[in-house]
Amino acid sequence: MFNSLTPQLIKTNLLSGLTVALAMVPEAIAFALVAQVSPLTGLYAAFIVALITSAFGGRPGMISGATGALAVVMVSLVVQHGAEYLFAAVVLMGALQLVFAAAKLGKFIRMVPHPVMLGFVNGLAIVIFIAQFSHFKITADDGSSTWLQGMALYMMLGLIALTVAIIYLLPKLTKAVPATLVAIVAVSLLTLGLDIDTRTVGDLGSIAGGLPSFHLPNVPWNLETLWIIAPYSLILAAIGLIESLLTLNLIDDMTDSRGRPNKECAAQGAANVVTGFFGGMGGCAMIGQSMINVNNGALHRLSGISTALFLLSFILFGSSLIEQIPLAALIGVMFVVAEKTFEWASFRLFGKVPAIDIFVGLLVAFVTVIADLAIAVIVGVIVSALAFAWNHAKKVTVTARTTPDGRKIYDVEGTLFFASAQNFLEQFNPRLDADDVEIDFRNARLFDHSAVEAVNSLAERYHRLDKQLKLRHLSHDCLELLDKARAMIVVDYREDPHYRIADDKLA
Repeated sequence: MFNSLTPQLIKTNLLSGLTVALAMVPEAIAFALVAQVSPLTGLYAAFIVALITSAFGGRPGMISGATGALAVVMVSLVVQHGAEYLFAAVVLMGALQLVFAAAKLGKFIRMVPHPVMLGFVNGLAIVIFIAQFSHFKITADDGSSTWLQGMALYMMLGLIALTVAIIYLLPKLTKAVPATLVAIVAVSLLTLGLDIDTRTVGDLGSIAGGLPSFHLPNVPWNLETLWIIAPYSLILAAIGLIESLLTLNLIDDMTDSRGRPNKECAAQGAANVVTGFFGGMGGCAMIGQSMINVNNGALHRLSGISTALFLLSFILFGSSLIEQIPLAALIGVMFVVAEKTFEWASFRLFGKVPAIDIFVGLLVAFVTVIADLAIAVIVGVIVSALAFAWNHAKKVTVTARTTPDGRKIYDVEGTLFFASAQNFLEQFNPRLDADDVEIDFRNARLFDHSAVEAVNSLAERYHRLDKQLKLRHLSHDCLELLDKARAMIVVDYREDPHYRIADDKLA
């Protein structure tokens, strides 16, 4: 696993792992509070999920842990039934992801259109940016919250600006250490040295604890419990895999390399099963932390494994130090992550790509922000598929010509499938046609059963009028399905193409 590491790469991956771990602490605590479970529940999930997926996943360098996309789904289950049901749901979530991996379905993530990917990236960048503003609120004992004001607000903004400045300017001087790590350490030392009163990680909750211990979820192991947790587990499994595989795709594009989707699905599933049995809230890939890692040049498994081990060391030994880190430093890091994650080049696509692609990208980004990632991606894929079908449905053309001996020949060109079948039929008028008609499919292709049924229907219409119809250049599997046209004459059989159409009858 570590044979290819040089001393320089070891340093890069270890320092990046430390930086990512520091950035994950407030995120894990915040997501745990969103799900209404203890901060340690989020931290244990971050440690276990990061460790297992980094060691055995299909995308070295990708960081996984507790995420907000999952937390917003979990809160309803916790409020209604308690944290023990959440642990059981996480176990089932992982099991479903393992089934997904066993069926080798991870490869289908490659079918997500590029506009959906752009919308996903931009939407998550906006979500990461907006999420940081929750740290500008102070929650009172009665549960009410107020925005920071006056000097407290100005101090936090100043420290955020300093953090961002260090991250952007330090690489111009040296790249020996990650700029994000230097920024966090520098701002922390500044606040401690000058005794600056500002919000810290400790204000979110204590991170001190022991090693996670095996814990069988304390729920009735019966069908009633299954019916309660199954809907949540299914949604969590879907969101987790979609976010993980899209993040994998994004890192593939950034690094010009190729991850292994099915292996990543298996690692995510195993991580969540283990997490559920050790009192964690489950997790998936984290695009923000993954971007920190990739931008630091840490693309080895060591970076993710060290992230997990640093997290554990924080819990066991370093809680008092980590709790003193200013939230402003970590907010600044995440603001930079949001800026670097956002695909600013997508604005240059306006007027250069089809309007439907622009619409899909904006739609996915919008739904990601107001709803969740899974719904956004599903909506984007559906809209893209419908747009594709509509555009290709209009591209079926039928050209008629008459031979000297009076035969009518139709040359079909384009893709014949469910969306274009009706358009194909409307271009024929059997009642007004000659008695001898020929349809040539040399430049056309039948894609599904709807296309075959359209040809069947047309053949039946000619047959009822006692007119002879000849079909040329159809694939053999199409001929097998032409029930109503079986009596028709197919000429030039030896020239018929060989391709398969999408039909269950031929499976």
